[in-house]
Amino acid sequence: MSPKSPNGLRIKSPDQLVAESGADLEGHGLKRTMGLFQLVCFGVGAIVGTGIFVGLSDSVAEAGPAVAVSFVLAAVTCIFTAFSFAELGGAIPVSGSSYSFAYASLGERVAFLVGWCLFLEYGVSVSAVAVGWSQYLNELLNSLTGWELPAALSAGPGEGGAVNLPAVVVILLAAVLLVRGIRESAGATAAMAVLKIGILLLFLAIAFTAFEDGNLTPFAGAGVSGITAGASLAFFSFIGFDAVTTAGEEVKDPRRNIPLAIMICIGVVTLLYVAVALAAIGALGSDAVADKPAALSLVVNEVTGSTVGGGVIAFGAVVAIASVVLAVMYGQTRILMSMSRDGLMPRVFERVSPRTSTPVANTWIVAAVVAVPAAFSSLDVVVGLTTIGTLAIMAVVNIAVLALRRSHPGLRRTFRVPLYPVSPLLGVGFCLYLIWGTGWSTWVQFAVFLAVGAVVYALYGRRGSRLAKAADQALNGGSAQ
Repeated sequence: MSPKSPNGLRIKSPDQLVAESGADLEGHGLKRTMGLFQLVCFGVGAIVGTGIFVGLSDSVAEAGPAVAVSFVLAAVTCIFTAFSFAELGGAIPVSGSSYSFAYASLGERVAFLVGWCLFLEYGVSVSAVAVGWSQYLNELLNSLTGWELPAALSAGPGEGGAVNLPAVVVILLAAVLLVRGIRESAGATAAMAVLKIGILLLFLAIAFTAFEDGNLTPFAGAGVSGITAGASLAFFSFIGFDAVTTAGEEVKDPRRNIPLAIMICIGVVTLLYVAVALAAIGALGSDAVADKPAALSLVVNEVTGSTVGGGVIAFGAVVAIASVVLAVMYGQTRILMSMSRDGLMPRVFERVSPRTSTPVANTWIVAAVVAVPAAFSSLDVVVGLTTIGTLAIMAVVNIAVLALRRSHPGLRRTFRVPLYPVSPLLGVGFCLYLIWGTGWSTWVQFAVFLAVGAVVYALYGRRGSRLAKAADQALNGGSAQ
C-alpha cells in the first residue's frame, strides 16, 4: 500500500477500497439483498419527489413553457455525469459513492470536501424533501376532510408557522424503517416507486385531456437566462440518482447492476419530468402553475372540476416524497459509514448492528440532525445550497474518471464512459454552467460552507485519518529496522 501518489496526495487505491469494504463479497457487515429491479426502484425512489411535485412551479416561474427545455438541460447534465457514476460504480462498488471515488483519484483532502458536500446533497435535501411532504400532506387532508393542520404546526418560522411537525414525523418514520433492515427498506421503496410512477402517469392522462397549444406561447418569454435559471432549479428534481452507488455493498452483482440501474433511472425520470411539465402547462398555462404549492393537484382539480382527482395526486405525492426521504437518508448513512471507516468521522458512524445488519446509531444521529432544519426552515432556503453542492460533487466525479483512467488504466471496468474524454469534460462544463445559474448569493453561501469543511478536516479529519496512521506506522517500523 502506498498512501501517497507521486504528486504527494494522500490517495487510497481502488483495490484497497474494494478489499476493505468487502465489496466483492459481503460488505462490511452488510447483507447483499438488492437485485436490479429493487435497485432501479431505489434509484427512482431517491429521485422522484419534491422536485417534480413541489419544485415544478418554481422552475415554471423562471422559464415559463420553456421549462421543458430546462428539464432537458438539467437531464443532459445528469446524463453525462451518470456515465461517470456508472463507470466508477462498476469499478469501485463500495458504499462511499462519490466520496470514495474522489479518495481513489484526487486524494483525501478533496474526498473529505466531497463528503462534506454530500451532507448538502443527502442530509440537507432530506430536510427540503420533508418540507415538501408537509405541503402535500395538508393538501391531502384538505381534499379528504376539508381540514388542514394549522400553519403553526405545519410550517417553519420563515413561512408563517412555528414548527413543521409533519416534516419531522416523516424523517423519524424513515429512520424506524431504515434501522429494521435493508430488505424491509428496499421492499418499501420499491412499492412506493411503482406507486409514484403510476400516479404521475395518471396525472398525464388527466392533464393531456385539457392540453391546448396556445398555453405554450410565448414559449421562451424569459429567454435563455430564464431557461438557465429554470434548469438550475429543475436540477433539484434529479438529485438522488447517485444514491444508487451508495448501495454498492448491499447489491447483488454490483459491478453489473449499479451501472445498469443508473442509466435506467435517468432515462425513466427524464421522460416523466418533461411529459409532466408539458402536460401541466398545456392544461392551464404557465401563469396558473407558477409559484403554486401542490401544483399538480391544482392542475387536476381545475381540469376535472373536482377535488377528488387532486386528492389522489396528493396521496401519490405524499407516498413519493416519503420514499425520497427514506432513500436519501439511507444514502447519507452509508456515506458517513465510509468516512468513519477511513477515520475521517467518529467511529460511531461505522458500527453495524449484528441483529439488523444496519448502522443503527448512525441512522438515528442523521435523523436527529436533518430534522432540525426540516422543522424550522423553508424549502427555498435549502434548495439552492443543495443544488450547488450536488453540482460541485458531480463535477468532481467527472474529473475522477479522467484521473483514474490515467492513474489506473488496467482497473476492471464493467462499464466505460462513451466518447471518452469528451463526455466527462462536457459533464464538468454543464455542471459549471448550472452553478453559474444559481446566483452569487448561493456562491457565497457555498464558499462559506466549504471553508467550514476545510477547517473541520484540518482539525479532525487529517489527524484521525487511518490512512495517515498506517503510513506513520509503516515509516516508524521501517526506521526501526
